[in-house]
Amino acid sequence: MQPLWNRDGSLRQFAVYVMSNSSMTLYVGVTNDLQKRAGAHKCGEGSSFTKRYHFDRLVYYELYANIRPAIEREKQIKGWARAKKIALIKTMNPEWKDLSDEREFSE
Repeated sequence: MQPLWNRDGSLRQFAVYVMSNSSMTLYVGVTNDLQKRAGAHKCGEGSSFTKRYHFDRLVYYELYANIRPAIEREKQIKGWARAKKIALIKTMNPEWKDLSDEREFSE
C-alpha cells in the first residue's frame, strides 16, 4: 500500500493530464508532480514526441490519491478519439488556457 503523505508532510497526489500546443496537438500523461512535469514539457524535456511538438500549455488534469486509478484513467483517455478528448478538455477549460499557472491544483 502506498503512503498517503510525502516526506515533507504534503498529501501525495497523482495526476492524469493533457498538454497541448498552438496547433492543438494533444499529449496525455500521468505524473506524481504536475507542476514539475508541466514545466518539463514546456522546456522540451522528456520524449522525442514532447520535444518535437513543443507542448506549451497544460489544458486539463484530474487528481488522484493512488497511482493505479490514475494509470487506468490515462489509458482510457489515450484510447479515446481526438474529438472526445477535446470535449473532455472543454469541460474544465473551454478557453484552453494554461492551467499550470495555478499555484495549487485542486479537484
